[in-house]
Amino acid sequence: MVKAIRIHEFGEADVLKWEDIEVGEPGPGELRLRHTAIGFNFLDIMVRKGLYPVLPELPSVLGTEAAGVVEAVGADVEGFSVGQRVAYASTFPGSYAEGRLIDAAQVVALPDGVSDEAAAASMLKGMTAEYLIHRTFAAQAGQTALVHAAAGGVGLFLCQWLASKGVNVIGTVGSDAKKDTILQHGAKHAVNYKTENFTEVAREVTGGAGVDVVYDSVGKDHWQGSIDAIRPRGYMVNFGNASGPLPPIDSVELNVKGSLFFTKASMRFYQLTRQELDDSAATLFAAIAAGDIKPIIGQTYKLEDAAQAQIDVWEGKTTGSTVLSV
Repeated sequence: MVKAIRIHEFGEADVLKWEDIEVGEPGPGELRLRHTAIGFNFLDIMVRKGLYPVLPELPSVLGTEAAGVVEAVGADVEGFSVGQRVAYASTFPGSYAEGRLIDAAQVVALPDGVSDEAAAASMLKGMTAEYLIHRTFAAQAGQTALVHAAAGGVGLFLCQWLASKGVNVIGTVGSDAKKDTILQHGAKHAVNYKTENFTEVAREVTGGAGVDVVYDSVGKDHWQGSIDAIRPRGYMVNFGNASGPLPPIDSVELNVKGSLFFTKASMRFYQLTRQELDDSAATLFAAIAAGDIKPIIGQTYKLEDAAQAQIDVWEGKTTGSTVLSV
């Protein structure tokens, strides 16, 4: 038996329960892991609220990423051994636990230069940043990017990585204190969206031309201001809905705003093969090793305190990545 955070119904943070669960032995193609550090993502809150239908059934364990050690290897699994350090960002929840079974196809080996905590803080968020800036819109030196929720986990990866490529980063945040945070981690311009107009700032910074790309995880509250900030033939990249789902997209509006491009991006469609997963993880680990990006762990909670972690993130009290310790 291991301890885990499970939900038996959707709702507020009080539905998170600290319980014993049975893990069992790995089947064909599976690994049994002992977690050492667990990554926290805003998506976890949306799943708990019932807004993302990814749980196969209830009760269920939340969480999508973690680092740990291989405890047992199932039949037909190659490339992994007992005692090996590994990490994952899985499309199948289950990381809010001391241990679990997982499809080996979801797991990557951890290089010596990446700590368990850094991996837990960066697998999902870092590989999200990887595909966004290399494959969704391949940002180039001299371009300007508007990054929403820039002080969050993905946001800080985006700010750092884009800056290392010579991209001019404008970041939006919800407080003046967070402005200082992103300016220290790659952003050239910081906007408190609660007191400043990020569309006006984006136009001023670009001499009226508009930004080349918007990377947005906020959703409906930033939609109109975002498309008004983009240059003709620029890109609106949405990969999250922290403020709620986007309204129906009006193709005519995208046309009259400058023949804008829009995509709703999701990591699972950028990891359709084992090779894509390996390449994405390798690119992330190489960038960490080179110092181009650094996982910014803003706060750590014990796994059993996951409810408080979700409350604090929801209320905007956190910065950077949140890690749950085991």
